[in-house]
Amino acid sequence: MRFDELNLEDAILDGLDCMNFREATPVQEQTIPVILEGKDIIACAQTGTGKTAAYVLPIINELYKGGYPNNAVNAVIMAPTRELAQQIDQQIEGFSYFVSVSAVAIYGGTDGAVWEQQRRGLEMGADIVIATPGRLLSYIKLGAVDLSNVSFFVLDEADRMLDMGFYDDIMQVYKQLPSTCQIIMFSATMPPKIRTLADTILKNPEEIKIAISRPPESIMQTAYICYDAQKIKILRDLFSRSRPQRVIIFSSSKMKVKELSKTLRRMKFNVAEMHSDLEQSQREEVMKEFKSGKVDILVATDVVARGIDINDIKLVINYDIPHDPEDYVHRIGRTARGTNGEGLAITFVGVEEQTAFKRIEDFLGQTVYKIPIDPSFGTVPEYKPNNTQKKRVRSKNTGSHSKGRKTGSAIKRRKSR
Repeated sequence: MRFDELNLEDAILDGLDCMNFREATPVQEQTIPVILEGKDIIACAQTGTGKTAAYVLPIINELYKGGYPNNAVNAVIMAPTRELAQQIDQQIEGFSYFVSVSAVAIYGGTDGAVWEQQRRGLEMGADIVIATPGRLLSYIKLGAVDLSNVSFFVLDEADRMLDMGFYDDIMQVYKQLPSTCQIIMFSATMPPKIRTLADTILKNPEEIKIAISRPPESIMQTAYICYDAQKIKILRDLFSRSRPQRVIIFSSSKMKVKELSKTLRRMKFNVAEMHSDLEQSQREEVMKEFKSGKVDILVATDVVARGIDINDIKLVINYDIPHDPEDYVHRIGRTARGTNGEGLAITFVGVEEQTAFKRIEDFLGQTVYKIPIDPSFGTVPEYKPNNTQKKRVRSKNTGSHSKGRKTGSAIKRRKSR
């Protein structure tokens, strides 16, 4: 469907035309009409599907038509990270090129002067506020922002915000909103905690689900079936063949990320770690060094699996199996994004992880190639995920167990073109 078939104002369509946006993506086609009707919505769509435009365009469209108070906050968009808030802000700037809609982005990570700049921008009343949860709540507690006139409240990457512990912040912000506020929720996955949040804050919502895309064929997917103790040996062997460059290793917890980073440093590899214990400024510095090539290996939790574009990643390693198949797709999707469009993903599958990995293969609709392990590493387990599950249940019954983020720059814009 073309954008000019979506009942958008001419000024909005002019902006889209200048940006060479012609055809709407599936999530835009399904979401924009519902938001224009004023209905609450919960949409399951991952990064890369055009979800930002799916909610930004109808909001800008309605604000442009008028009927909303001047010098008041009319829309709030909450995002889990500074990086995503910046991306949303940039898209609003492009889409609102021909309309007089103002926006301010607030997030953490810089100095007190920018904090004051953000505060002044909020008090003046930007039409749209893009914010990370903690930073917005800080301004609310200071009485620096009035949300009593908000007509649109968007939660982008809601599942990720909950994973990062922002549930209480979200609810405190929600309580500041008028009961007439239209609420729009986007999530890449739909676990029970998202369903609970939706049931709590949405009013008779429309539900839209865009099928999760499978990894591109340009990513070569492989796996090692091994014991947990063999994972670090295999990793060392991989990196001994050629110097690791532009590698991301995903692990399942902050503790494991820290331990694995220390181990790799002792092995004289150039490593940095990324997890939620790091301050925003630290995370930015790590990403800067990794992107510039000063760091060869980035060991991370799923905090970087979504929302951050890093080009030319040569290799993604799943040191631990991700929690669900969709997380696997997000992880390995960090590779094959550069100019050559090719990438390699390797997953280490421990004995207790075989059933989870079989779920990933079922989700992908394909069998992932299992790389033979050098006999010098010792015996390895067979890949029998069903038997593994049964064995784990029996062990549990017998009582045994197996071994085995904000000051940031505020960009205040008043457009009149």
